[in-house]
Amino acid sequence: MRKVIVLTIIILLLFLGGCNSQDVIRVDLSKTSSEVMVDRPNPPRQGVYYFGFDRRLEIKEDVKMYVPFLRYLEKKTGYQFKLHITPRNKSIVDELGNGVVQFAAVGTVSYLQAQEKYGVKSLVRGLGENDGLYQAVIITRLDSDIKGINDLRGRSFAFGSRNSTQGHLIPRIMLAEAGIGQDSLSRYEFTGSHAEVANAVMSGQFDAGGLQDTLARALASRGLVRIVAKSKFYPSSGISVHPDVDPEVVAAVKKALIEFDPNGQDREGLYHWDQSEMPNGFMESREEDYQELKRWAEIFYLLN
Repeated sequence: MRKVIVLTIIILLLFLGGCNSQDVIRVDLSKTSSEVMVDRPNPPRQGVYYFGFDRRLEIKEDVKMYVPFLRYLEKKTGYQFKLHITPRNKSIVDELGNGVVQFAAVGTVSYLQAQEKYGVKSLVRGLGENDGLYQAVIITRLDSDIKGINDLRGRSFAFGSRNSTQGHLIPRIMLAEAGIGQDSLSRYEFTGSHAEVANAVMSGQFDAGGLQDTLARALASRGLVRIVAKSKFYPSSGISVHPDVDPEVVAAVKKALIEFDPNGQDREGLYHWDQSEMPNGFMESREEDYQELKRWAEIFYLLN
């Protein structure tokens, strides 16, 4: 039975956007002006800006999604961009802060860490179904006796990555506001990704787990999980910039991002952009947007 459940989630993830677990990435970029780079030249090429990203479900799909997007930025700004893949033994927070990349699509926790440590700035945040806001969702199995968030006391819980906003920070806020600390759980684990949370819950390894709202709703609509609780809405993640990037470049990139119309005039050539965390484009972000999440991140020692 467990194998059937795991196979089901794998098939679903393939449907949502691909699930090749290979770490070796081979993408034909011969017809694009952007390149994928794991190791950036040192010193960096003059006039080239490097774009990094938080890993989501599957690295190869992320690459295929961001390359056409960078081509759009090149066309709109006249600047050259290269996609940089952060090695697994390094952190996108440190790479953005140290100037290995100048721009990065990162979650709120990663942005707050980079802001605290390096003075990184938030440029724009993503627009989804609820404009610039999103939720986290707590899920359980269909046959579970868990009916509400208060039933999670003494149960096991799967988080995503420790630095995940929807996979850790917001679910942990939900638990805390219900009076359930991590020490009130029978056990918990950081599985590393939203996909792993879904697998861990559906296969019975954990009683419940925290997940991004889009994937949780897709699973629930197919009768694969049951939603236990939804968080309130929080500012969505977006794109951040190194503090030393030329203000003229920052202004041009910001303008291009806000004008980006992935569902209209800029749709051609994009790859599964509707599955990104900014499916409807971008809006301007402000530092104060993230103050509540920053307060909780400090309480949970996520910014140290």
